Amino acid sequence: MTIISRFAPSPNGYLHLGHAYAAWCAYDLCRAAGGRFLLRIEDIDGLRCRPEYEAPIFEDLAWLGLAWEEPVRRQSDHLADYADALSALQAMSVVYPCYCSRREIREEIASSANAPQGPDGPLYPGTCRGLTSEERAAKVAAGLPAAWRLDIASATARVGDDLAWQDQVAGEQPCLANIQGDVVLARKDIGTSYHLSVVVDDALQGVNLVTRGEDLFASTHVHRLLQALLDYPVPVYHHHRLIEDEHGVRLAKRHGAEPIRDFRARGLSPSDLRRQLGLPIAGQG
Repeated sequence: MTIISRFAPSPNGYLHLGHAYAAWCAYDLCRAAGGRFLLRIEDIDGLRCRPEYEAPIFEDLAWLGLAWEEPVRRQSDHLADYADALSALQAMSVVYPCYCSRREIREEIASSANAPQGPDGPLYPGTCRGLTSEERAAKVAAGLPAAWRLDIASATARVGDDLAWQDQVAGEQPCLANIQGDVVLARKDIGTSYHLSVVVDDALQGVNLVTRGEDLFASTHVHRLLQALLDYPVPVYHHHRLIEDEHGVRLAKRHGAEPIRDFRARGLSPSDLRRQLGLPIAGQG
Protein backbone atom coordinates (compact mmCIF):
# COMPACT_ATOMS: atom_id res chain seq x y z
CA MET A 1 0.00 0.00 0.00
CA THR A 2 1.34 3.41 -0.97
CA ILE A 3 1.58 5.76 2.00
CA ILE A 4 -0.25 9.04 1.46
CA SER A 5 0.30 11.74 4.06
CA ARG A 6 -0.27 15.47 4.25
CA PHE A 7 0.51 18.72 5.99
CA ALA A 8 -2.46 21.03 6.43
CA PRO A 9 -1.67 24.54 7.70
CA SER A 10 -4.14 27.39 8.08
CA PRO A 11 -3.27 30.71 6.39
CA ASN A 12 -3.87 32.80 9.50
CA GLY A 13 -0.29 33.88 10.05
CA TYR A 14 3.31 32.93 9.28
CA LEU A 15 4.59 29.42 9.95
CA HIS A 16 6.77 28.91 13.04
CA LEU A 17 9.03 26.13 14.34
CA GLY A 18 6.06 24.08 15.53
CA HIS A 19 4.77 24.02 11.97
CA ALA A 20 8.22 23.12 10.65
CA TYR A 21 8.39 20.17 13.02
CA ALA A 22 4.90 18.98 12.06
CA ALA A 23 5.60 19.33 8.34
CA TRP A 24 8.90 17.50 8.60
CA CYS A 25 7.34 14.68 10.64
CA ALA A 26 4.77 14.07 7.92
CA TYR A 27 7.26 14.49 5.10
CA ASP A 28 10.00 12.33 6.61
CA LEU A 29 7.63 9.45 7.38
CA CYS A 30 6.15 9.66 3.90
CA ARG A 31 9.49 9.89 2.13
CA ALA A 32 10.96 6.99 4.13
CA ALA A 33 8.09 4.79 2.92
CA GLY A 34 8.33 5.99 -0.69
CA GLY A 35 4.88 7.51 -0.37
CA ARG A 36 3.00 10.55 -1.63
CA PHE A 37 3.01 13.87 0.22
CA LEU A 38 0.14 16.33 -0.06
CA LEU A 39 -0.30 19.92 1.03
CA ARG A 40 -3.75 21.15 2.06
CA ILE A 41 -4.75 24.69 2.98
CA GLU A 42 -7.32 24.68 5.80
CA ASP A 43 -8.90 28.06 5.23
CA ILE A 44 -12.55 27.62 6.22
CA ASP A 45 -12.26 30.15 9.04
CA GLY A 46 -12.99 33.33 7.11
CA LEU A 47 -12.54 35.51 10.20
CA ARG A 48 -8.90 34.54 10.73
CA CYS A 49 -7.57 33.15 7.45
CA ARG A 50 -6.12 35.49 4.83
CA PRO A 51 -5.16 34.58 1.25
CA GLU A 52 -2.02 36.73 1.48
CA TYR A 53 -0.53 34.20 3.92
CA GLU A 54 -0.65 31.36 1.37
CA ALA A 55 2.39 32.43 -0.66
CA PRO A 56 4.60 32.72 2.45
CA ILE A 57 3.48 29.20 3.49
CA PHE A 58 4.57 27.79 0.13
CA GLU A 59 7.81 29.74 0.28
CA ASP A 60 8.68 28.56 3.80
CA LEU A 61 7.87 24.91 3.07
CA ALA A 62 9.94 24.94 -0.13
CA TRP A 63 12.84 26.48 1.81
CA LEU A 64 12.52 23.68 4.37
CA GLY A 65 13.04 21.22 1.51
CA LEU A 66 9.50 19.93 1.09
CA ALA A 67 7.93 19.06 -2.24
CA TRP A 68 4.25 18.28 -2.64
CA GLU A 69 1.79 17.18 -5.27
CA GLU A 70 -0.34 19.63 -7.19
CA PRO A 71 -3.02 20.83 -7.09
CA VAL A 72 -3.12 21.97 -3.49
CA ARG A 73 -6.56 21.40 -1.94
CA ARG A 74 -8.11 24.47 -0.37
CA GLN A 75 -11.00 23.78 1.95
CA SER A 76 -12.85 26.92 0.93
CA ASP A 77 -13.16 25.47 -2.58
CA HIS A 78 -14.90 22.34 -1.35
CA LEU A 79 -17.73 23.46 0.91
CA ALA A 80 -20.12 21.33 -1.14
CA ASP A 81 -18.24 18.19 -0.07
CA TYR A 82 -18.78 19.06 3.59
CA ALA A 83 -22.43 19.91 2.98
CA ASP A 84 -22.95 16.49 1.37
CA ALA A 85 -21.39 14.75 4.37
CA LEU A 86 -23.52 16.77 6.78
CA SER A 87 -26.65 15.90 4.77
CA ALA A 88 -25.78 12.22 5.06
CA LEU A 89 -25.42 12.54 8.83
CA GLN A 90 -28.70 14.46 9.05
CA ALA A 91 -30.43 11.65 7.16
CA MET A 92 -29.11 9.22 9.80
CA SER A 93 -30.51 11.41 12.63
CA VAL A 94 -27.11 11.46 14.35
CA VAL A 95 -26.81 15.27 14.39
CA TYR A 96 -29.04 17.99 15.78
CA PRO A 97 -29.32 21.77 15.40
CA CYS A 98 -27.92 23.85 18.24
CA TYR A 99 -29.11 27.42 18.73
CA CYS A 100 -27.05 28.20 21.84
CA SER A 101 -24.71 31.15 21.92
CA ARG A 102 -21.32 30.82 23.58
CA ARG A 103 -22.57 32.98 26.44
CA GLU A 104 -25.59 30.73 26.98
CA ILE A 105 -23.37 27.65 27.00
CA ARG A 106 -21.05 29.24 29.58
CA GLU A 107 -23.99 30.18 31.77
CA GLU A 108 -25.50 26.70 31.50
CA ILE A 109 -22.22 25.09 32.49
CA ALA A 110 -21.75 27.52 35.38
CA SER A 111 -25.22 26.76 36.73
CA SER A 112 -24.77 22.99 36.60
CA ALA A 113 -23.00 21.14 39.38
CA ASN A 114 -22.61 18.09 37.14
CA ALA A 115 -21.44 19.63 33.86
CA PRO A 116 -19.74 16.93 31.72
CA GLN A 117 -15.97 17.23 31.57
CA GLY A 118 -13.56 16.51 28.75
CA PRO A 119 -9.77 16.56 28.45
CA ASP A 120 -9.80 20.32 27.89
CA GLY A 121 -12.50 21.33 30.34
CA PRO A 122 -16.31 21.39 30.46
CA LEU A 123 -18.21 19.92 27.52
CA TYR A 124 -21.37 21.14 25.84
CA PRO A 125 -24.19 20.20 28.26
CA GLY A 126 -26.58 19.04 25.54
CA THR A 127 -29.05 21.91 25.94
CA CYS A 128 -30.49 21.66 22.41
CA ARG A 129 -30.34 17.88 22.13
CA GLY A 130 -33.68 17.46 23.83
CA LEU A 131 -35.63 20.20 22.10
CA THR A 132 -39.03 19.12 20.82
CA SER A 133 -39.94 19.55 17.16
CA GLU A 134 -42.22 22.41 18.19
CA GLU A 135 -39.42 24.17 20.08
CA ARG A 136 -37.09 23.81 17.12
CA ALA A 137 -39.75 25.10 14.74
CA ALA A 138 -40.23 28.15 16.94
CA LYS A 139 -36.50 28.92 16.84
CA VAL A 140 -36.46 28.54 13.07
CA ALA A 141 -39.48 30.84 12.79
CA ALA A 142 -37.67 33.38 14.95
CA GLY A 143 -34.77 33.36 12.48
CA LEU A 144 -32.21 31.97 14.93
CA PRO A 145 -29.12 30.53 13.20
CA ALA A 146 -28.16 26.98 14.10
CA ALA A 147 -24.93 25.06 14.34
CA TRP A 148 -25.10 21.29 13.90
CA ARG A 149 -23.76 19.04 16.63
CA LEU A 150 -22.91 15.35 16.56
CA ASP A 151 -25.26 13.37 18.80
CA ILE A 152 -22.69 11.05 20.32
CA ALA A 153 -25.24 8.73 21.93
CA SER A 154 -27.26 8.26 18.74
CA ALA A 155 -24.14 7.93 16.59
CA THR A 156 -22.60 5.33 18.88
CA ALA A 157 -25.85 3.38 18.99
CA ARG A 158 -25.83 3.28 15.19
CA VAL A 159 -22.28 2.00 14.65
CA GLY A 160 -21.58 0.22 17.95
CA ASP A 161 -19.07 0.92 20.68
CA ASP A 162 -16.27 -1.45 19.63
CA LEU A 163 -14.46 0.89 17.23
CA ALA A 164 -10.69 1.32 17.43
CA TRP A 165 -7.89 3.17 15.66
CA GLN A 166 -4.13 2.75 15.40
CA ASP A 167 -1.51 5.26 16.46
CA GLN A 168 2.12 4.69 15.48
CA VAL A 169 3.32 6.14 18.78
CA ALA A 170 0.69 5.01 21.31
CA GLY A 171 -0.49 1.78 19.66
CA GLU A 172 -4.05 0.57 19.20
CA GLN A 173 -6.67 2.81 20.79
CA PRO A 174 -10.27 1.99 21.65
CA CYS A 175 -12.55 4.70 20.28
CA LEU A 176 -13.74 6.84 23.19
CA ALA A 177 -16.27 8.70 21.10
CA ASN A 178 -17.76 10.71 23.96
CA ILE A 179 -14.45 12.18 25.08
CA GLN A 180 -15.29 15.59 23.62
CA GLY A 181 -19.05 15.39 23.89
CA ASP A 182 -21.47 16.56 21.19
CA VAL A 183 -18.95 18.48 19.10
CA VAL A 184 -19.93 21.02 16.46
CA LEU A 185 -19.77 19.60 12.94
CA ALA A 186 -21.15 22.67 11.17
CA ARG A 187 -20.69 26.16 12.53
CA LYS A 188 -23.37 28.78 12.18
CA ASP A 189 -21.24 30.93 9.90
CA ILE A 190 -19.48 28.48 7.57
CA GLY A 191 -21.60 25.32 7.55
CA THR A 192 -18.75 23.02 8.54
CA SER A 193 -16.05 22.67 11.19
CA TYR A 194 -12.55 21.32 11.65
CA HIS A 195 -13.89 17.91 12.72
CA LEU A 196 -16.09 17.39 9.69
CA SER A 197 -13.82 19.00 7.11
CA VAL A 198 -10.65 17.15 8.03
CA VAL A 199 -12.40 13.77 8.02
CA VAL A 200 -13.97 14.44 4.62
CA ASP A 201 -10.72 15.82 3.17
CA ASP A 202 -8.60 12.89 4.30
CA ALA A 203 -11.10 10.39 2.90
CA LEU A 204 -11.47 12.14 -0.47
CA GLN A 205 -7.71 12.59 -0.82
CA GLY A 206 -6.95 9.00 0.11
CA VAL A 207 -4.80 9.99 3.09
CA ASN A 208 -3.90 6.84 5.00
CA LEU A 209 -1.28 8.25 7.39
CA VAL A 210 -2.39 11.27 9.42
CA THR A 211 0.41 12.99 11.32
CA ARG A 212 -0.43 15.81 13.71
CA GLY A 213 0.30 17.12 17.17
CA GLU A 214 -0.60 15.24 20.32
CA ASP A 215 -2.95 18.09 21.24
CA LEU A 216 -5.37 16.62 18.68
CA PHE A 217 -5.24 13.10 20.13
CA ALA A 218 -8.69 13.41 21.71
CA SER A 219 -10.18 14.64 18.44
CA THR A 220 -9.16 11.42 16.72
CA HIS A 221 -11.75 9.51 18.75
CA VAL A 222 -14.45 11.74 17.27
CA HIS A 223 -12.99 11.41 13.78
CA ARG A 224 -13.00 7.62 14.05
CA LEU A 225 -16.71 7.72 14.84
CA LEU A 226 -17.37 9.98 11.85
CA GLN A 227 -15.43 7.61 9.60
CA ALA A 228 -17.62 4.74 10.74
CA LEU A 229 -20.82 6.72 10.15
CA LEU A 230 -19.77 7.88 6.68
CA ASP A 231 -18.24 4.52 5.70
CA TYR A 232 -14.80 6.05 5.17
CA PRO A 233 -11.46 4.21 5.28
CA VAL A 234 -9.60 4.47 8.59
CA PRO A 235 -6.10 5.99 8.37
CA VAL A 236 -3.21 5.15 10.65
CA TYR A 237 -2.36 8.07 12.93
CA HIS A 238 0.90 9.47 14.26
CA HIS A 239 0.53 12.05 17.02
CA HIS A 240 3.87 13.73 17.54
CA ARG A 241 5.15 15.86 20.40
CA LEU A 242 4.53 19.59 20.53
CA ILE A 243 7.29 22.17 20.27
CA GLU A 244 7.49 24.50 23.26
CA ASP A 245 9.31 27.72 24.04
CA GLU A 246 11.85 28.19 26.83
CA HIS A 247 8.98 28.61 29.30
CA GLY A 248 7.33 25.33 28.40
CA VAL A 249 4.51 27.02 26.47
CA ARG A 250 3.46 25.47 23.17
CA LEU A 251 4.49 27.55 20.20
CA ALA A 252 1.51 29.29 18.66
CA LYS A 253 0.86 32.20 16.33
CA ARG A 254 -1.34 33.87 18.93
CA HIS A 255 1.55 33.79 21.42
CA GLY A 256 3.91 35.49 19.00
CA ALA A 257 6.04 32.48 18.05
CA GLU A 258 8.98 33.54 15.87
CA PRO A 259 8.21 32.90 12.19
CA ILE A 260 10.37 30.58 10.08
CA ARG A 261 11.02 33.48 7.71
CA ASP A 262 12.83 35.32 10.52
CA PHE A 263 15.21 32.39 11.07
CA ARG A 264 15.92 32.41 7.34
CA ALA A 265 16.56 36.17 7.41
CA ARG A 266 19.08 35.66 10.22
CA GLY A 267 21.06 33.27 8.05
CA LEU A 268 20.06 29.96 9.60
CA SER A 269 19.67 26.92 7.35
CA PRO A 270 17.02 24.18 7.37
CA SER A 271 19.68 21.87 8.82
CA ASP A 272 20.16 24.31 11.70
CA LEU A 273 16.43 24.17 12.44
CA ARG A 274 16.30 20.38 12.17
CA ARG A 275 19.18 20.15 14.61
CA GLN A 276 17.42 22.56 16.98
CA LEU A 277 14.25 20.43 16.80
CA GLY A 278 16.11 17.17 17.34
CA LEU A 279 15.39 15.80 13.86
CA PRO A 280 17.93 13.76 11.87
CA ILE A 281 19.92 15.54 9.17
CA ALA A 282 20.55 13.92 5.80
CA GLY A 283 24.00 12.40 5.58
CA GLN A 284 24.48 12.35 9.36
CA GLY A 285 23.98 9.38 11.65
